[in-house]
Amino acid sequence: MYYLIASCIALLLGPVFYRFFTTGTGLQKGLDGFIFVSLGGLVLIHILPELLEHGGFLAIVFVIIGLWGPTISERLFHRYSEVTHNLTLTLGITGLLLHTITDGGAMVLAQQDGNSALLALGVILHRLPVGLAIWWLLKPQVGSRWAMTVLVGMMLLTGAGYFAGEQLLAHLSLDKTVYLQAFVTGSILHVVLHQPHGNSLNDVQGKYEYQAGIGSLLGIALLFVLLIMDSGGHEHHDHSHTTEQLIAWLLTLGPVLLLSYAIASLRFKLGLSPHNKGLAQRWLQRLAGPEALVITLLLLGPSIAIIQLIGVTLVGLLLTLIKVEPTDPHLNLPESAFRFGFAHLVDRSAPWIILSLILANLIGHPSVPLSNPMVQVAVLLVLFLPMRFCNLGGAVLALSLAYSGWSIEAVMVALIAAPIFNLAQLKLMSWMQRVMLSGVILICLLGTQWLIPQWHTIIALPQELNIAALAAIALLFASSLLRLGPRKFMARIMLWKPKGHHHDHDRPSHHHEPAVTGEVHKHKHHH
Repeated sequence: MYYLIASCIALLLGPVFYRFFTTGTGLQKGLDGFIFVSLGGLVLIHILPELLEHGGFLAIVFVIIGLWGPTISERLFHRYSEVTHNLTLTLGITGLLLHTITDGGAMVLAQQDGNSALLALGVILHRLPVGLAIWWLLKPQVGSRWAMTVLVGMMLLTGAGYFAGEQLLAHLSLDKTVYLQAFVTGSILHVVLHQPHGNSLNDVQGKYEYQAGIGSLLGIALLFVLLIMDSGGHEHHDHSHTTEQLIAWLLTLGPVLLLSYAIASLRFKLGLSPHNKGLAQRWLQRLAGPEALVITLLLLGPSIAIIQLIGVTLVGLLLTLIKVEPTDPHLNLPESAFRFGFAHLVDRSAPWIILSLILANLIGHPSVPLSNPMVQVAVLLVLFLPMRFCNLGGAVLALSLAYSGWSIEAVMVALIAAPIFNLAQLKLMSWMQRVMLSGVILICLLGTQWLIPQWHTIIALPQELNIAALAAIALLFASSLLRLGPRKFMARIMLWKPKGHHHDHDRPSHHHEPAVTGEVHKHKHHH
């Protein structure tokens, strides 16, 4: 019973925190950063793996429909964009309400003998960002009365889940509602990403990104605590395995990633800069760095690194010969080599590295039946299209896929195609050039299939050094978050930006861009 009362109090703290944090623009930006990271992260690392476990790959399809469906319908039926937005908001809130019933059931389970109290504590803690998010989403749109009505509804449904027993929970089990929950999960992500009323913040010059960064770091801290508790509370479940796997990847990656940034600083010092006049040199940097090759060499082995080098050389030569310019150029380059490697490049690559680890954790899940190498390659190529992977992000994705047991062809397509195979770059090319590029990628994959190289790690460092390097990487990423704020930090990932809505979405910032094309990239750069 105490768990139930504590969870309701956690929900009611949302309006209290909201009232305090909206007294100034800086504090409001901090609140936005906290909700953006904590609620978005909660969906990605807690809810999505559960949906995958119960619904398989089809659950991800429903999440994507929920995420992109409103954006597409707003573009197609702009006159009804406000209706679409309100419907999406309603679906997102409905999803959160539905989830509260299972929260009540989880607290009952936590009270049973043999189960950890950490499970209930995790439920209570994750109600903090949910309560905040409800108030943040609803109060500016429909007022305090409706927002409080939803919170009271959440408390009542939590009580229903707590007292109703197994019969009601059986009817509302994830197995029976998985695709509905997947769809509304996508709707929640859509609402969080599109910042429904944050556009009204008076921060045209980005003066308050530091406060937004502080809020996002607090959100990350909360997610980390929840992840540890989730692992402790689900010892019999796949969650602990997933958490341990992610931590193992991070510890292995930390020192090598730090070395990659150091090598990037060195090559910048030696004159290999993104502003080189030679097109071939610019393509070498875009496709391999060469810092991305270091990750491949040390963590996947020399045979994979040699094939990657041959592949990116062939792609680079082709693009140089047919005179295709790289999209998304580096603007505002620092003069200092150290700042280039450990600030500028961190800003560009950190979002991709984080995304790659999350993606590999999701699509490498045992419930995702992607054992056929060609199906794996096709899924990855479709995934690359709406994104603009950097070479370090591609290398980390390849490493994560290899560790998840994916085929060597899938690993190689991540290494070669991730930085180039996207809509923004392909729009700058003619149909013949696209066919030629696809042909070179196919030749590289056929060569890989013929050679069947085996990957292996050629470096093993003491655990203390791994932890120290990972702490240094965490500090670099945290400083990038503070510089850019969470929305600008993550804006590099998405090729399509949310289009400004007439209903309270008109804001003179980069979120108002149309779909990004190659031409836009020549003038604008998310930085």
